Parts: sequence; structure tokens; C-alpha cells
Amino acid sequence: MALKLRELNRALHVGTRVGVGSVRSRRPDYLSLMPPCNHACPAGENIQGWLALAQGGAYEAAWHLLKTENPFPAIHGRACYHPCENSCNRAEMDDAVAIHEVERFLGDMAAEKNWRVACKPATGKKVLVVGSGPAGLSCAYHLAKLGHQVEIREASSHAGGMLAYGIPEYRLPMDILEREMGDVLSMPGVSLHCNAPVTDLAQTMKEGAFDAVFLGVGAARALTMPLATEAGYQPVEAIDLLHAVREGKRPELGRTVVVVGGGNVAMDAARTARRLGAEKVFMVYRRDEAHMSALPEEREAAEAEGVTIRYCSVVTYYGHDGVEIEHVELDPQTGAIRPPADGRAPDRERLAADSVILAIGQHSDFSLCSDMSDIVLDKGERLEIDPSFMTGARGVFAGGDCVRGARTMTTATGHGKNAARAIDAYLRAEKPVPDAPAEIVTFDMLHMPALLMAVREEGVELPTSLRTGFEEIIAGLNETQARHEAGRCLSCGNCFECDNCFAACSEQAITRLGPGRGYAVDETLCTGCGDCAGQCPSHAIVMTPEHNDTECAEAAVTLTPQRFVVRA
Repeated sequence: MALKLRELNRALHVGTRVGVGSVRSRRPDYLSLMPPCNHACPAGENIQGWLALAQGGAYEAAWHLLKTENPFPAIHGRACYHPCENSCNRAEMDDAVAIHEVERFLGDMAAEKNWRVACKPATGKKVLVVGSGPAGLSCAYHLAKLGHQVEIREASSHAGGMLAYGIPEYRLPMDILEREMGDVLSMPGVSLHCNAPVTDLAQTMKEGAFDAVFLGVGAARALTMPLATEAGYQPVEAIDLLHAVREGKRPELGRTVVVVGGGNVAMDAARTARRLGAEKVFMVYRRDEAHMSALPEEREAAEAEGVTIRYCSVVTYYGHDGVEIEHVELDPQTGAIRPPADGRAPDRERLAADSVILAIGQHSDFSLCSDMSDIVLDKGERLEIDPSFMTGARGVFAGGDCVRGARTMTTATGHGKNAARAIDAYLRAEKPVPDAPAEIVTFDMLHMPALLMAVREEGVELPTSLRTGFEEIIAGLNETQARHEAGRCLSCGNCFECDNCFAACSEQAITRLGPGRGYAVDETLCTGCGDCAGQCPSHAIVMTPEHNDTECAEAAVTLTPQRFVVRA
């Protein structure tokens, strides 16, 4: 059962006290600081805010606040790698809040209740979005909310990009994906054109009379390996395999499969190969476990499902009968491959395999803008953009995997949102206003009264022995579990109305304004003792220096009540 922080914090006695006047050297200021989870979220969600609403049972309000930043809560609740949880201060006490589980719960409830977002009146402006992956769909969603007309051009036969073709169904069921994508595509002013590749961007812009363009072309082209290869042999590209399986095909891979690579796509390909009937799946990775780009939970899941990982191994040859690998040593400081310390020749090994799957990375196709000299690539062969996501060509913006940054679904979603807001400012002939920097609240800044242990709720996983098909392997939380999990949030840097400040004030200078309205400080009574700040568990109060006692008395400073409203 959940242990509610707001109940356990009410440990102070409120008595009858008398104010001593307005002469002081500091005053309490209520702040809304940056929770580490919010800061770590690539989509820019106000996680603390919607968790607080969910904890109070205001699920629709929580969903609307979440959708302010992210159009895909049900998708992200399942497939995001939740870096927010890696930054959660709660982990210093017991376990991080299962943020993705509550996000999934809200996304699924929205579908059941048919909740919808509101859009502003039509502006008459028209924007072209190239690509319907997470970046393109996110951009279209936020532009439509702002009242702009959006035309999406998609080269393939189906919307979604890597959402649709790169994430296996056991992690993201197709009906969930189709539902949330459909919510975007059914918004006023949004149109989708599949099998409609843009081959000449300048000409398309001219013919369509678009006021702005967003390029969300992704990185769907597989990188190749310049190795010795059996004549005529073509390995399977991991992206192509995942794409085919998403379309309902079941490629024959044989009994033994070798996957080359160490990222999350490689993990998905290896786990998919097991589900396609491979009895043995080997993953060959050139570095060690510590340097593996795949997330630990993905690696653990793959190994639990029977995937064997060969670390510090480099493929030197591949063909119909398998691969040859060379075992290498790593520099302990840099992790780079180095020659054997004793000068001996590296050990070699041959792995017999019926199929070889390459998952060594992807790159983007920029041929659509090759004739536009203002659009240039950076050193990493990605589109160069300014802080507003605009390329060198005026009115042409870009985001997602085709620009610099982490190539993740959530990063792309955040790029689409930020670019949409920059496009909106551009269409209004204004400059985009960046978010003001805010102090990040660390665990040592909190004032926890005790270690309030509360067990983390997680969805039940399908037993490994039953993971033979592509059904979803993790179930969602029920309402009781989701509300409990939301209640584990420490509300870092933001008031949750625990009343500690009210109880701690010996001068009766703090007044409760009612649920959801926060507190008011009467500065004619406050002495600046700081007891309120010292008793605030969330570090939502700081003591701000002001005039010293003599200066304050001589200047006859008039101190007016300060009103503070709790952050939603």
C-alpha cells in the first residue's frame, strides 16, 4: 500500500504564536525549480507536474499536461528508454519512480475515455513535414495545435517511420501505435500522403506554396561493413528484418543466427530472431559490456531469452556459412581497441550460422536537398541547424535522427516539438523564446524527514518460457498501482502542500490558501528565521537575503504579503 509523503511529513505542532514585526535580513521565497526527471526528459515533459495530478486522481488533467509536450504517452510509456528514471532522486532512497509505467497508464486511459486535445483557430499558414516518424509526427501535432495546416509527405507505404518499422511488436503493439498516430493524423488541418517521396525539396516548396518546411527524414539507411565477404552473399540488415516482421512477414533465418552490433537495434534483431525460430543466436560486439550502447535492461532481456553475447570480438569475414571473428583487447582508459599487450597475434574463431544480421548503425538520405547550397551537413554527416532548429535555408527546419543528438524516439519527439514552436514564431515574424534556465534539485538539497520506503510498482512480465511469439511481454499497471507509483514522487523543487512551512512558522506569517492554491506569506509578520525553508521536504522554499536590520528600519520598508500558488 502506498505511503503518501504528504501524510508522513505532518510531524510539526501548530500552536498559538505572535508576530514580532517586519525587521529582518532575509525572506522566504517559494520557487518552482527543475526536478531532475524533467531535466533529463528529451521530450521536455513536466513529469513532476503530471505525476502530482495523477497521484491526486486527476487523470485527465495529468494527461492534458503530459500532452502539452508529448503526443505519444502510450507509445513512450512502452518504448521510451526513460532516462528520466536514471535521474530520479527517489533512487537515493529506494528505487526510482516508475515514470514510464504511469505515463503508459495515462495514455491507455485516454484511449478508453476518448480524451482529446484542443487546437487553436486556423492561421492560414501551411507547413510541409517530410517524414512521418516520431520527429515529423510530433512536429505536425504541435503545429496543428497552434492552428497551422500541415501536409505530411511519407516515402514509404505506412506512417510511423522507426516507430512503425524499428520497434518490435512485443515492445510496442501495432494497435497502440496506430491509435496514437491516428490521433495526430485526425487533427484539424493535418493530411498524410504515403508513397510520396520528396525528391526535390526546392521544387516541392515552390509548387506547394508552403510557408515553412520541417525535415524529419530520419536515419533509415543501414551502414555497411567493408569486409571480406563471400561472393554474392548479402547479409540481412537489421532494419530490413524488423521492417518485414512489422509488416507481418516471417523471414526464414535458420537454426543459428549471428547478429553483428551492440546497440538497441541489434538487441531487437536478436530477440526477433529467437521469435522467428532460431535455436541459437550469437551477438558479436567489438567492445566490452561497459561500453555497450544498448541499455542494460535490453541486454538482460536478450540474454534471458537465450541470446549469447561475444564481447571484444570483431568480425573479419562473413558468408553463407557464418562469420570469422577476431578477439581483441581494449584500452582500459579509453575503451578503444588496441593490439595485444604481449605482441602475439589475436585469437580467431569461426561461428557457423545460417544467417548473418548486420546492426552496426544507420545514416540519413539527404538527396532531396542536394541542390540547396544553403543546407549543409556537419562533421557527423547530419544536417546543420541553429538553436531554433532552422537549417541554413530560411524557413527550412529539421530534427530527429537527421540532426546532431541522440538517435532515440524521445529525442526525436522533443525535436519535433521544439521545431514546431520555432516554426510558429517564424510564421509570426517573431524570435522563439527559449526556456529560462532553472536550478536542478539534487537529492542533497531535499529535507526528507525520514527514509520513507515504498515499493516500486512495475508491470508483470511474461515468463521467458512463454516468449515465443510477438505478443506484448509487459502488462500495464492498474489504477491503484499507478496512483501509488505517482505518489512515490518526491516533488523535487516544487511545493506539494505538505503544510510543513505552515506548521513550522512561529509567527503565523504563512496562510494556507486551500487545495491546489498554495500559500501566502505575510511579510509584515515574517522574521526571516528560515524554519519554513528548513522544513520544506522538496526544497521549494529558499531564504533570499535583503536589507540588513538597520537599513530596513531606517528606510521604513513596506513589506507586502507574498502569494504563492502551487505548481500544476
